[in-house]
Amino acid sequence: MTRTLSADTLIARLLADAGKGSRLLVALAGPPGAGKSTTTATLADRLNAATPGLCGVLAMDGYHFDDAVLHSRGHRPRKGAPFTFDLGGLRAMLQRLKADDGTDIAVPLFDRKIEIARAGAAIIPGTARIVLVEGNYLLLDEPGWCDLKPLFDVTVMLVADPAVLEARLTERWMGFGLEGEDMRQKMEGNDLPNLRLVLDHSLPADFCLRTDAG
Repeated sequence: MTRTLSADTLIARLLADAGKGSRLLVALAGPPGAGKSTTTATLADRLNAATPGLCGVLAMDGYHFDDAVLHSRGHRPRKGAPFTFDLGGLRAMLQRLKADDGTDIAVPLFDRKIEIARAGAAIIPGTARIVLVEGNYLLLDEPGWCDLKPLFDVTVMLVADPAVLEARLTERWMGFGLEGEDMRQKMEGNDLPNLRLVLDHSLPADFCLRTDAG
């Protein structure tokens, strides 16, 4: 049974395990709106405050296919669905990080302001003992995606009430100027189906972390 824990407990466990030698890859999965990026940044800051340089971050969103590719395939309206990611590239990067050969590794970042992934936008140092990997589909129980789980040493599902998730997504797109029919199409045509996919078709995680407290 998946155990629910607090951020403090998760950090304590990771700090204890990080001293055992091999690099830890930690999956932080969850549906859209679960607060993955914010939670991951907070955890990384706290881990690095405890031990400078201990933790690096890899975001699944860095493996979005470019809009030119999505347009050519007719997939641009579904950007964010599983088939709009370079799964093979993500898997290869996880394997490279898992090899832990002591080299610095450049990783991509997704720039939400321009809706484009920027290659080589961050560095995970070879000395990092923990890599937090965040993304919607890291535990998705579908062909290809389910092959990722064995690469992780710890898996965490971020959990929030569905009503909170929907409210967060609505607020996010309002911040980008969406309203009316455009908002309805964005939510009902893409975000909510993706949300339900993660909630209904994810493999069990080692731990759950609630992100809607308070």
